[in-house]
Amino acid sequence: MTTALANGVDTGALFATIDAVTADPRIAEFRFRATNTWVSGTHNRSTIDGFYGAGQELNHAEPRTYDSDHPAVLVGADQGPTGPEFLLHALAACLTGGIANVAAARGVTLTEVSSTVEGDIDLRGILGLDERVRNGFSQLRISFHLRGDDPAKLRDVVERSAARSAVLDVLTHGVAVRIDVDGG
Repeated sequence: MTTALANGVDTGALFATIDAVTADPRIAEFRFRATNTWVSGTHNRSTIDGFYGAGQELNHAEPRTYDSDHPAVLVGADQGPTGPEFLLHALAACLTGGIANVAAARGVTLTEVSSTVEGDIDLRGILGLDERVRNGFSQLRISFHLRGDDPAKLRDVVERSAARSAVLDVLTHGVAVRIDVDGG
């Protein structure tokens, strides 16, 4: 069987997935998870491995670990990016993956995709110094640099990726969060 790649995306597998989900919407239900352990101070470590999808428990090719910490200026030891920085990464990663898939599905050639994501936070909210200041980002900005097909097609691919991005959806529409505590 020949694999048709467009921009590094296996378009045959992409369209087969779309057909399979259309035929049985239950296989579209996924549950991703990460486990996190405190190391010391503000340093903590997450592991991402198992997830539920396509009607079964699955694992990534290998478990991946990510350290997070605060920089020294924020009372940490700078053992990794902060949580908010990982959120910026998640947004860029989700949109970029979507761009690759949308472009491949639509026959749009990509030769380069890069982005910069910035977010503004006022620490007075996080530190509890001003209740009028939110704890999280007050604004996010994403700048894409794309090369390949004509600019109109590339803009359309970005717009379609943004319209289907799971991370952008959570950021712009919110999601219910339940926190359980087992403190013994």
